[in-house]
Amino acid sequence: MGRVTGERPRIGVLALQGDIAEHLRALGLAGAEAVPVKTLSALEQVEGLVLPGGESTAIMKLLRVFDLVEPVRARIAAGMPVYGSCAGMILLADELANPAANQETIGGMDVVVRRNAFGRQVDSFEVDLEMSQVEGAPIRTVFIRAPWIEKTGPNVQVLARIPEKDVHGHKLAAASGKIVAARQGRLLVTAFHPEVTGDNRVHELFVDIVKQAGV
Repeated sequence: MGRVTGERPRIGVLALQGDIAEHLRALGLAGAEAVPVKTLSALEQVEGLVLPGGESTAIMKLLRVFDLVEPVRARIAAGMPVYGSCAGMILLADELANPAANQETIGGMDVVVRRNAFGRQVDSFEVDLEMSQVEGAPIRTVFIRAPWIEKTGPNVQVLARIPEKDVHGHKLAAASGKIVAARQGRLLVTAFHPEVTGDNRVHELFVDIVKQAGV
């Protein structure tokens, strides 16, 4: 799909389950024309796609119901940029360390992801992260029953890891050093939810990826 230089790229947010409205708003503020996607015709009209946080098994089941699994896979294979946050990271992983029974993913990114990796004792927490390819101050990030990446392939760039302490100074010993943001070409993933903080720099990075792709 072509686009006039300087025009706001049309980026879809998969609108089947999860924090859809928040991503639509963040994309709009980041310079995109943001639209919900839940049909094949809508998917065909976007230049990039966001897979939002939510419940990964539920989203995958709904993708099957709406006959979108193979079309999304085909668009990824053809070079469409995709950003997955939290559950979206799980969906883009080629492999899961601890899949639910019969759980499948869309795939595309050469990573091994662990679901609900931080455990029930830290289901939700905030931490300031230094993130490669995002300029400026550290990003205030929110983790809600989040995954992390346990293994990356040779073409995957690690963009962020968990630091030693959270914003309150509490040690994150078990999680320190775990990969929580990565990029493989036009695919971007974060374990956290940048759409809920009001800091749109991660979405701006994805909008730039879409503009550079020009698909």
